[in-house]
Amino acid sequence: MTTTYVNWGESRVKLTWEKNSVLPPNDLITSVHGFCFREDRLLLVDLNDRGWDFPGGHIEPEETPEECFKREALEEGYIEGECKLLGYIIVDHTENPNWEESSPYPKVGYQVFYKMDIKKLLPFEGRHESSQRIFINPKEISNYYSKWNILYQEIMDCTL
Repeated sequence: MTTTYVNWGESRVKLTWEKNSVLPPNDLITSVHGFCFREDRLLLVDLNDRGWDFPGGHIEPEETPEECFKREALEEGYIEGECKLLGYIIVDHTENPNWEESSPYPKVGYQVFYKMDIKKLLPFEGRHESSQRIFINPKEISNYYSKWNILYQEIMDCTL
């Protein structure tokens, strides 16, 4: 279990990686993300207004976390595959003086992470949130993803 602090806007937030094969409470899951692989190459998508990133997003009503991740991977990377739950990041705002009860996110929430083995690579159309996709050596991700940190590295290590 690794913990780090990050600055999100004006807020300092505590993040802790929890490798786990059991999902946290569904109503506290704030987003779902994952690392997608094809022949040992990692998928990155160029998200509008954010740059290179890995697929992920928010759960729609009546959607499971795995269904969410598969949908996001399809919309952003035009891929389909088989998923394995890796665990989650605990997003803890208890030390964040800017967090308020009216916040759209819980004081302690979860970002769930999956690994996807890509089984189907569809033609990239760029109709949703991403403008392009690439496949890279996973060891080179920090060259593309500016927010790479020790938590993401620990999650990546779980996939390799």
